[in-house]
Amino acid sequence: MLLAGCGFHLQSELTTPAAMQHTYIDAIERNSQFHRELRRQLTAAGVDLVDAPDDATAILSITADKTDQRILSVSARNVPTEFEVYYTVEYALSSGEDKLLAPQFITLTRDYTYDETLVLGKAREEQMMRQSIVKDLVRVVLKQISSL
Repeated sequence: MLLAGCGFHLQSELTTPAAMQHTYIDAIERNSQFHRELRRQLTAAGVDLVDAPDDATAILSITADKTDQRILSVSARNVPTEFEVYYTVEYALSSGEDKLLAPQFITLTRDYTYDETLVLGKAREEQMMRQSIVKDLVRVVLKQISSL
């Protein structure tokens, strides 16, 4: 009762529209972290992912899927001291001629400090940040889909 009083609510399981019973994921980048995690989450939610658009009742189109990093700040010696990792996706959902979800464009970012003496540790930190961003992106996409 105390948790409910503070506004905390457990997230419910993913509910997808009935049209997504058999879904085809039309993606430019089929080997990206985002694509793999999205497939994993949809399968876990009971969505049947099909291999051909002709077999699908819905098509989830991923028209942009890119990740990179950029320098945010440099030291007096012109050495990078802070980086930003970002991941961008654009997607839409349709069923036959019906547009269930208009094209959505999402970019999530995380930044981290860089120390040239800890190169291996920072590379691992960047990789973990990217994985965290992907999970957050998939969560956002699935939340939008479940609200349909």
